[in-house]
Formats: sequence, structure tokens, C-alpha cells
Amino acid sequence: MPLLIKNGEIVTADARYRADILAEGETITRIGVNLEAPAGAEVIDAAGKLVFPGFIDPHVHVYLPFMATFAKDTHATASRAALIGGTTTFIEMCCPSRNDDALEGYELWKSKAEGQSACDYTFHMSVTKFDENTEAQLRQIVADGITSFKVFLSYKNFFGVEDGELYQTLMLARELGVIVTAHCENAELVSRLQGQLLSEGKTGPEWHEKSRPEEVEAEGTNRFATFLETTGARGYVVHLSCEKALRMALAAKERGVDLTVESVIPHFLLDKTYAERPGVEGAKHVMSPPLRDKRNQKALWDALASGMIDTVGTDHCPFDVAQKELGRDNFTQIPNGIPAIEDRVNLLYTYGVSRGRLDIHRFVDAASTKAAKLFGLFPRKGTIAVGSDADLVVFDPTYRGTISAATHHVNNDYSGFEGFEIDGRPVVVTVRGQVAVRDGQFVGDPARGQLLRRTPTGVRAPAPAEPVA
Repeated sequence: MPLLIKNGEIVTADARYRADILAEGETITRIGVNLEAPAGAEVIDAAGKLVFPGFIDPHVHVYLPFMATFAKDTHATASRAALIGGTTTFIEMCCPSRNDDALEGYELWKSKAEGQSACDYTFHMSVTKFDENTEAQLRQIVADGITSFKVFLSYKNFFGVEDGELYQTLMLARELGVIVTAHCENAELVSRLQGQLLSEGKTGPEWHEKSRPEEVEAEGTNRFATFLETTGARGYVVHLSCEKALRMALAAKERGVDLTVESVIPHFLLDKTYAERPGVEGAKHVMSPPLRDKRNQKALWDALASGMIDTVGTDHCPFDVAQKELGRDNFTQIPNGIPAIEDRVNLLYTYGVSRGRLDIHRFVDAASTKAAKLFGLFPRKGTIAVGSDADLVVFDPTYRGTISAATHHVNNDYSGFEGFEIDGRPVVVTVRGQVAVRDGQFVGDPARGQLLRRTPTGVRAPAPAEPVA
């Protein structure tokens, strides 16, 4: 059925104007003023509303075996929550551990999502070891349309890679035209600090941040940038949380390192005092990198406004209160993560655009367009243009509400943003021309989502060989 959205104010990363949008099949076929509705078309009046391109969350965990348990969402629950919040595409971290076979892990993650997601999705493929099978397996995964890798400079002996494995991963990524995303810490330092704190009887969630301090994240960010500089690979820092790490990333950018930066919505709005609350109330807010001192938030907002922070994701990783209690006597056993896939767009609009910290075009860029460009989805995704997928968000900026676990749609029993006000919300969300959300309720096809296979970009000549002495 054709879909005509009339009288809305279209806002993209670089334009703002009033026009109608006609979608036929799965794509946008016309944009103009006073468009006529084809026979049988569904017509949506968007007068007084903003119309954004569907938002893209570049950093999501849905299926995740982690820290003696599993993240609570399924692809059904996560995708519906994402859509209600305006996210029409997410990129999930496919994370087999060092003990798992990478290719088997990739097939497992695909099987979990296939036929279960209401929105479109793709994967970052985690490289958690580099053995005699890894290169051939990664080549096969890239040939299947996955053009971004993930490395962890943390979680020693589980997800974390050593420096030699990092080098091999980056060299292969350069050859294949793949971008490498990185969790930047220092696995050895974190392990040593955790052991020291526990030996001193410091076991509560308030010690989590002190086991992964800002200087450790800064070191990891600088090390990743140095490896990129040496190999010529393209890199993307995930969930950068503090000014010290930001300085390292910006210094690398200034040197010409091909590095982009993501921060996630919790680090803009929550600070370490949330994780310092007693018992499980603190554990609810344990994530890595940790929530930081509040002074870091201005640096993040300023860098986001200027475009030095490129994207805003979530690192969505939901665990129930009972799962957080696994670390009651040992903060290193608290499952790390805060649910945010439903709230990211509303929070970023509210505390960015509505409260005067962020230009509306930079908002669209950071929450949609830049991720589409970086990860091989543009212009199919991330913009409103003839030929693009009809992923559209009709947004009511006059809506006022409050975030609460009592009303959210993710599959866990608390919200990290309980009580936060929101200024505006999506009232209609479409996935490739089909309405999925109306007035905060999912009304779409629960199996609408497709795996987005991508084509490598930026393939480069091999780095020059070192001269023989």
C-alpha cells in the first residue's frame, strides 16, 4: 500500500523544509508540495510535526552471553522498543568469546535475529582472538555483507585481544576495506586494579569506576589510535566516556589518523554518583566504561555539538535487577550494561535540541546520518531522499512525558533513566514504507526487519613493508 505523509516539516542532517513524502513499495518515490495520494494510499497528516529519517543505533547488544548470564532482550522485544523510540535500524555487536569459534558464533547471532526483528539490523563482528582460522573466517563473514569489526581492549581472557592480535585484525581490515570499532581500555590495568580493590575489601558498585579510571580509558584510546596510525586502518572508538579519552582521540584526528568517535547516551546524562548508590541501586548503573564524574559531560556535549564526537549510540545491554544482584558481594561480577535503546532519541532531542545544547541538524547527523555513512548504509538509510528506504519518524515536539520502567517496552525490570523528562516523542514510525508505531504503541509486522548486507568501502593498498636492515 502506498503511504503519503503530508504537511510535515522535514529535517535531515543538512536541510529543513515543509513538504509531503510519498512512499511506494519500500522506498521514497516523491517529495514535494501538495502531492496527490495514489489510489489506495494511506495518508498521514503530519501538520505541526517534524519528520526525521529513521534513526540508527550503531551500538547495541541483544543476544549476549556475558558474566555468567544472558542479556534479557530478545530481537523481538529489542526491535519493538527501538521502533517505539524512533530507531529503525540497529547494529548489534556479534560477540563470541575467545573460547568460541568465530564463524559458528556469527551464524548463531544471525539465527537469533532472523525472522524475529521488527526493524532492520546488521552486525559488527567481534574479533576476540586471532588464530590460524581467524583470517579465513573473517573473510567469509565480510563476503556475507558484514563490513565492520569490533575489538575489545578489555575483558581479559574473555573478549579482549592482545596487541599482536589487534595488529593482525587491523591489517586485515585495511586490506578488506572494513572499519574496526574498539572498546578502548587496558585489560591488564583493569584486572590489576580490580584485584587490588577487592583485596582491600572494596566490593560494592561504587568501586567499579575506580577500577576503570579515566586514565585507563585514555591510554586505551591512545593505543588504538597509535595502531591505526601504524597500520593505516580505519577506526571507530565506541562509548567514549570522558574528557581525557576525548583529548587522545582528538589529538589523533589532528594528526590525520582515520578515527571517528561514538559516545553513548548514558555518559551524556548520568554520572558516577548513580553507581555509588548502595547495593543494587548502584549496580543498576554499572556499565563499562563506567559512568564518570559529572564534569566530563560538558566536554562531551561540546564535542558532539562541534562534530568532534561523530555519533551517539546506546551500548544497550539490559539485565534485570536479579541479574545485577549477581555482583552483590563483588562488583566485578555485576553484569555490565544499562538499557537505552528505547530512550536514546527522545533523550538526545530533549537534553540536546530542546534544552539548547545541540543543533537539530547535528542531532539528526549524530543519531542517524553519520552512522549510515560510516557503516555502509547511506543513502539507503540515514536520509530522506527519493530512492532511500522509507524509514521515517514523525515526531511531535509538543509532547511531554516521563521515562519509567512501568511504561517502557524493553525486556527488563528497571530503567536507568527513571523519572527523566522528555520533550517530544515519535508519533508515527515507518519501516521501509510500512507503519510500525502509532502514538507510542507497536502496530507493525513483528518480522519486518531484514539483515542489511553491506559492501566494503575504502579498500587501501597494503602498508609498505619495513625496509630490510
